[in-house]
Amino acid sequence: MAAQSKPELLEITHKEFAKLARLIETVDAETAMDKREDDTSIKDVIAHRAHWIDLFLGWHADGLAGKTVYFPAEGYKWNDLKRYNADLRNRQSNMDWPEAIALLQRNYRKLFEFIEGHTDRELYSGPMKGANNAWPPGRWAEAAGPSHFRSASKFLRSVMRNGKRQ
Repeated sequence: MAAQSKPELLEITHKEFAKLARLIETVDAETAMDKREDDTSIKDVIAHRAHWIDLFLGWHADGLAGKTVYFPAEGYKWNDLKRYNADLRNRQSNMDWPEAIALLQRNYRKLFEFIEGHTDRELYSGPMKGANNAWPPGRWAEAAGPSHFRSASKFLRSVMRNGKRQ
């Protein structure tokens, strides 16, 4: 169930990031960089999660500024996510494991500061401006943060359980 208040959102964001951070600590650089059968590495998944936090923060800022909000990004529609994610992996291909971890940590702090810097009312009283749906900013923040942290943790556990190749 999605968070319904700022305290719940802060709690779930911290909790899911802490779980992911503990898992990341167990992954060496070679394992993190190893491509799976789907051409995705642990590093790719972590860098992707960090990137989506920036996307959310950009959507929110653009909506408040009255600008067009592009979901997920300019030139892409939701049904282009596979292409967008492949293009993102290509853009992040020179990033190494320590850089991916640092980006995730930095963006986690930005997300946490975003949540802390907004009132419960700002996060949950109505739809996020420019989003063209009913989700409030808090729900978007949860999707970009804790929900993504949870799915990344699941991916890491699966890779570790099943060995390097998946």
